Amino acid sequence: MLTEEQRLVDDAARRYSREVLAPGAAAREKALAIEPAVFEGLASIGLLGMTVSPDWDGAGADYVSYALALMAVAEGDGAVSTVMSVHNAPFCAILERYGSDAHKAEVLRPAARGEFIGAFALTESQAGSDASALRTRAVRHGDRYVINGAKQFITSGKIGRYTIVFAVTDPANTKRGISAFLVPTDSTGYSVSKIEHKLGQKASDTCSLQFDDLELPLAAMIGGEGEGYKIALSSLESGRIGIASQSVGMAQAALDAAIRYAGERTSFGKRLMDHQAVNFRLVDAKTKLEAARQLVLSAARMKDAGVPCLEQACMAKLFASETAEAVCSVAIQTFGGYGYVEDFPVERIYRDVRVCQIYEGTSDIQKIIIGRSLAA
Repeated sequence: MLTEEQRLVDDAARRYSREVLAPGAAAREKALAIEPAVFEGLASIGLLGMTVSPDWDGAGADYVSYALALMAVAEGDGAVSTVMSVHNAPFCAILERYGSDAHKAEVLRPAARGEFIGAFALTESQAGSDASALRTRAVRHGDRYVINGAKQFITSGKIGRYTIVFAVTDPANTKRGISAFLVPTDSTGYSVSKIEHKLGQKASDTCSLQFDDLELPLAAMIGGEGEGYKIALSSLESGRIGIASQSVGMAQAALDAAIRYAGERTSFGKRLMDHQAVNFRLVDAKTKLEAARQLVLSAARMKDAGVPCLEQACMAKLFASETAEAVCSVAIQTFGGYGYVEDFPVERIYRDVRVCQIYEGTSDIQKIIIGRSLAA
């Protein structure tokens, strides 16, 4: 069902994941960081600008290839896959679609080549899925915008070289008063106020950001004034396909580990795999995970065909993220007490996958969007 190009992408991503990412995942978690060499490796096989046009130094891959690559990377290290996902979409995707020629030449090109990591700053302490509740303000003073406010739960807020920041430019207009800005993270007034200590994906930095009289030239605005809300929503399809892909990849790693263990460990004179209770549990997990995979690939194919697929992307993200947690739970149960300790990877993967039901829109938000189609 895959083209030769898609198979090549999948093979390259899986090889890198197997040889580099998986062996170092536990060490990255303990270090609370991803080593630069990992990003250099991802860039070398074109995974940090996957769907960006070759005109802007991207790989020009389709979304099926992107989904396959994210699944493969997530199998090796969920934290790395999160950084890869945010960098590709929304960061690069927004710059390619809405950025000025200068943004594309000066920022998108090196980003697509993987020379640095980009971040996306929309969420605030009181505004998660409800982007219209933003309090960060951008006030124009002559030929400058001055930004004041704060953001929370920002992936790569510390390691990113540029961040797409959303701020209110017209407080009187709820949704059309938001604008997007391309912000260099070394700007005066940009600071990381806190690095979150998380349940999982600890190697991927998740930060609170503070903006104190951060001055930007008018040219830093992405799109037109008041287009920020539209820009933020523009990457929903690709973003949710990405998180769904991550979910499948992490769950696959946990299931593979459980299947190997069940084939090696003996109990009551036979392999765990030969106990029907264990066998059936793994069969159910494998079947549900395959259903999740096909939902993801179906949404990706629709995206490639230019067909609106927000509903399908939401269904894929909802089902894949919730299935992934269940599959990881089955994996831990298969390992028994060993599954609950750090000696085996399923404990870490279980923690890493849990956030997939939260970021890029919670499961409840996915249901709200899907539910709208029922009354259409």
